[in-house]
Amino acid sequence: MTNTNIDRETLRGLADEGNETALNRLADIADAAGDLGELSELLDEGSMRAGFLLTQRAASTGDLRELQRIADAGYDEAGDELNRLLKAPADGHRD
Repeated sequence: MTNTNIDRETLRGLADEGNETALNRLADIADAAGDLGELSELLDEGSMRAGFLLTQRAASTGDLRELQRIADAGYDEAGDELNRLLKAPADGHRD
């Protein structure tokens, strides 16, 4: 059985060398810890997983500004979610 307790320093090193799986793992760890600052930094580094996780959080709270920021950082699905929320009827009923 392999050791799955990989330390963050090792993950960070791998991510810095371009390993996308390590970058995604860091995003999952930051999400589990509720560290939105780290998730935002990971998005800025190009982590689409971080973009996905941030988009889920922002959409669940209806944070339109955060969705715009995430979209501007390069995660296009945040823009799609932003548009969906903007097009929703004001009374809370959706088609």
